[in-house]
Amino acid sequence: MAAVSTAETHSTRVRLVYELTSALSLAWDSIRSHKLRSFLTLLGVIIGVASVIIVGSAIDGLGLYAQESTAKAFGSESFLIAQVASVGNMTRKQFFDKIKYNRQIKVADDRYLQAANSDTTLYSPYRQSTVDTKRDNLISEETSILGVSSDMVDIRDIGIVEGRFFSDTEEQNASFVAVIGDDLRNTLFPDGASPLGRTFKIQNLDFTVVGLQERLGSSFGRSQDNSAYIPITAFNRLFGPGTSISIFGRPRPSSGLNMQQALDLTRVALRNKFHQRPGEPDRFDFLTPDAIRGFIDSLLAMVAAVVIPVTMISLVVGGIVIMNIMLVSVTERTREIGIRKSLGARRSDIMWQILIESVIMAGAGGAIGVAIGATLTTALTAAFGVTLRVTPFYIFLSVFVSGAVGVASGWYPASKASKLDPIVALRSE
Repeated sequence: MAAVSTAETHSTRVRLVYELTSALSLAWDSIRSHKLRSFLTLLGVIIGVASVIIVGSAIDGLGLYAQESTAKAFGSESFLIAQVASVGNMTRKQFFDKIKYNRQIKVADDRYLQAANSDTTLYSPYRQSTVDTKRDNLISEETSILGVSSDMVDIRDIGIVEGRFFSDTEEQNASFVAVIGDDLRNTLFPDGASPLGRTFKIQNLDFTVVGLQERLGSSFGRSQDNSAYIPITAFNRLFGPGTSISIFGRPRPSSGLNMQQALDLTRVALRNKFHQRPGEPDRFDFLTPDAIRGFIDSLLAMVAAVVIPVTMISLVVGGIVIMNIMLVSVTERTREIGIRKSLGARRSDIMWQILIESVIMAGAGGAIGVAIGATLTTALTAAFGVTLRVTPFYIFLSVFVSGAVGVASGWYPASKASKLDPIVALRSE
């Protein structure tokens, strides 16, 4: 009995392979005999898949670009302490609640942290103001002036391509020195010569350029290179002491701590200084690179949730076109189907033939669409220098959806063809 069962199973497998092979051959012959019609039928699927690939590449590329920009501007292992430092959709009430509850961060708080944790953590006060900077008759509008300590170069991984960052001595002496961004350099020193040792004016006071920062590009439409780092002491001389500052921190490489551990030590120190009881929420805010990346990812996920389904509408249209063409194909081959059924072909044989033809057409359109989308993505990246990245997820999504479109579009025509009465089919012309 076992031998008979094995033989029957083998016979069933052989028959199934034969049926699939025969259906595949017949479907391919049908597609080849109507090349232009088949291509026009696939056009909707091709455009839809290519659109998904390009849009998906743009979304992933934007995410990669935003994360790289954040790492350059914020630092990969740094954190920020401030009265309000949250990122994301904060309501007006939440903002004012934090302003009301949280303590203002003062220079004294920075000094306290330096005294408490300087052996494990690097700290730098941070203040920012936007003013026009000048050199002779040249003006750079809305330059970001950043007041920091000399340790900021290590905390935020600031890349210096020419010169150096200002020293601890220059910070203590409130020296008028600056490290400038690439846009500021091009605007105020357009002659192409090195800006090192040359001066420009902030608030009508001369600052000497000691370093040039690497180019960062723009972030959310705003240039990060129209900026100047100056000592926090010089900043306070220019703009006054202010009411509140921010503090950047980062674990010292020699401490063996990671960012979260250094942040925890900082929180404990500030809670002690503010005399907070256990269980009370922090009376200050903090921000980490992970929070920024999470916010960016959530924004891009919302964009993808809206844009990707819209681009897939063309796939639906392509599926409707495939269904219509398959119905026409069934009508054209009614007599052929009648002959096959009269010679013993089963409903499943006819259905497989039509269904496989539909899937082949949709799958071929998906493959061509992926190739076109990847090619256009590469071309756009090379031509315009934009950040586009083709990812396996969108390739899989496009191929899967195009295959599903093929099955959905071919099922009704295949079912209709398989149900044809052979006598009625043979009478058709």
